[in-house]
Amino acid sequence: MTLVLRTTDNHVETAPVLPAAPTGSDPLLQLQYETQPPSGPGATRCLSHPPELALRGIPVLCSGCRARRDWLLINHGRNVWVRCRCGNQWLEPEISRADFDAMIAIPDGTTYPSVEQGLIALGFDGAFAGTYLD
Repeated sequence: MTLVLRTTDNHVETAPVLPAAPTGSDPLLQLQYETQPPSGPGATRCLSHPPELALRGIPVLCSGCRARRDWLLINHGRNVWVRCRCGNQWLEPEISRADFDAMIAIPDGTTYPSVEQGLIALGFDGAFAGTYLD
């Protein structure tokens, strides 16, 4: 998956298609390939973070809607972005990949075909702007 870098605009970019397994391979190997979670430099991982987030003791506020909690943390490579329910998203240099890895309780999760489809399924596409989901 490729991360769609956005701030508050609603422009949608199409994500590139993941490479397919070699043709002529065994159907069981093909099934194994298709069920593996994405990995490598192009993989994007998301983590829901419902409580408030404080960086160096300062609470994080969304600049778009002033929300204080219910974040989605998005990791791609060494970078971590914070996304609000209103659709506002920003790069957060205070959160490292190691910090992101430490917050993951369950390494296995749901895999979505694209980042945009994952954001819609998780409710971080702007549809729940101003709403806290518990």
